[in-house]
Amino acid sequence: MSRELLLPGLAAHVLEHGFENASLRPLAKAAGTSDRMLIYHFNNKEQMVKDILTHIAGVYSASLQEAMGHERATSRKECVVRILAVGREPAMQPFLTLWWEIVAGAARGVAGYKEAAEAMMSELLAWLEGQMPEDDPDPEGGARYLMTLIEGSLMLSVVGHARTARDGLLASDLSTP
Repeated sequence: MSRELLLPGLAAHVLEHGFENASLRPLAKAAGTSDRMLIYHFNNKEQMVKDILTHIAGVYSASLQEAMGHERATSRKECVVRILAVGREPAMQPFLTLWWEIVAGAARGVAGYKEAAEAMMSELLAWLEGQMPEDDPDPEGGARYLMTLIEGSLMLSVVGHARTARDGLLASDLSTP
């Protein structure tokens, strides 16, 4: 079995159970192999974690891209509305839960989490920049602005606050491109 064939099972386990208490035996069981074979294929646990995160980020990006369609948004508001609709779907919740676990680990200084969060955020920002309206005056700045609104709005929703930044003070900023 190759590492590419192992990654889907490993990723599914991590999405369901998180990383914080991930050890080799449960990961190996989820992938249908032994802990020794995981080390053989990935060299060490750190490399395996990195490869799992890269795989999960790819699956997440592909899911977002598919859900967003091939048409770029015509305004920042449309971009936020589309992404929030996708982000609130039940199938996306495991990705968000894992993402917030990684961010929390980075904030606590857990080894490897800051680097993982930094790489994943860079990829998400680049993707979001590509979703910005064609005529956006500052796609890079707009992507960072919208990422802040999206992340905050999704967090508010998860903790039971249905009204989000889109409905509040910043709503007027979203009414124009």
